[in-house]
Amino acid sequence: MDHVLLMSRLAAQLRIKRRARGLTQAQLADLARVTRYKVIAIEKGALSVGMNAYARVIAALDCELNVIPSVMPTLEEVAEIFV
Repeated sequence: MDHVLLMSRLAAQLRIKRRARGLTQAQLADLARVTRYKVIAIEKGALSVGMNAYARVIAALDCELNVIPSVMPTLEEVAEIFV
């Protein structure tokens, strides 16, 4: 599995969790003690963002990482990589 696709999936899941909790990016940034720009980068799946920032955001959403076997990407996921 491609690391870019994995980051894209993580970004999408974090965005969904944030919205489900009714939080703005700024509110999540305050809870996670990171900048709003860092939350934006995380929700875009930026590879340059450190794991500490991802961990802060995940914790602020009352979530945790769970490593599971990968599945084949959908056509939509593959298309998003090339946008």
